Amino acid sequence: MSISRNTLLVVSAFFAIYVIWGSTYLLNKIAVSELPPFMLAGIRFTVAGVLIGLICTFSGISLRITAKQLKNTVIAGFLFLAFGNGVVVWALKYVDSGFAALEISAQPLVVLLLMWVLEGKKIKAMSIIGIVLGFVGIYLLIAQKQVVSQENSLLGMAMIFVCMVSWGYGSLFVGKADLPKNYFVNTGYQMFMGGILLILASLVLNEPWSSPGEWSGPVLTSMLLLVVFGSIIAFTSFNYLLRKVSPEKVATSTYVNPIIALFLGWYFLDENITRQSMVAAVVLLTGVYFINASKKRNVHK
Repeated sequence: MSISRNTLLVVSAFFAIYVIWGSTYLLNKIAVSELPPFMLAGIRFTVAGVLIGLICTFSGISLRITAKQLKNTVIAGFLFLAFGNGVVVWALKYVDSGFAALEISAQPLVVLLLMWVLEGKKIKAMSIIGIVLGFVGIYLLIAQKQVVSQENSLLGMAMIFVCMVSWGYGSLFVGKADLPKNYFVNTGYQMFMGGILLILASLVLNEPWSSPGEWSGPVLTSMLLLVVFGSIIAFTSFNYLLRKVSPEKVATSTYVNPIIALFLGWYFLDENITRQSMVAAVVLLTGVYFINASKKRNVHK
């Protein structure tokens, strides 16, 4: 039985946001060990946005958009990238990459609660179970002495949660906003706008800048992978999926992201994986499963 082009695109896009994004925690952790966080994220997204623009130009894809679409790409770029991602990169200075991925695995719960608060969407019984399990998992995660004892770890955890709210609201906003119809163009504008906002933030905060010639090999490699795979490929896939499937289903990338991030952080950075973290991961992902199962049930009714 042949697979349709749309099905193949959706499957490929899910692979990108599941696996590629799972590796970005490690890459950001490596890069932020040497580079200021907002400079790092600003360069990453600005370069990615420019590259997408060049690809579109040479491919004959028009970059013309309306004033309203430009305004909406600035808003989306801020919610997803300037704040939603830039502050997470900053928080990685104080928390392990695997820990950050585990906390962010609660993203579907945040999306569901935002849909309830902002859109009046009724929460089903299975989703309520998922929310309860999610909060239990978060508690188990942050109640570890070895985590809380790290300098500024509580601040880092709190800011990651705020980023989750920003990202969740961005998911709902993008699902309804007037944005460029071409997914590649849409991603390019969001990347560029988000990158410019991050560069401005870096300059305002007086972060020390350095040239790529001064960066170490691992940082250069991490930045290249973040730009090409983490930004251009994965974020284009993310925007594509937000228009093709529901925000809750897109948020289920958190099933796989923390597992990839935990393994890579342990393997490459010797990050400690405690038993309590493993239990927290199981509880959190079970909560995500209940939320997703509830949505599938509603669709089939």
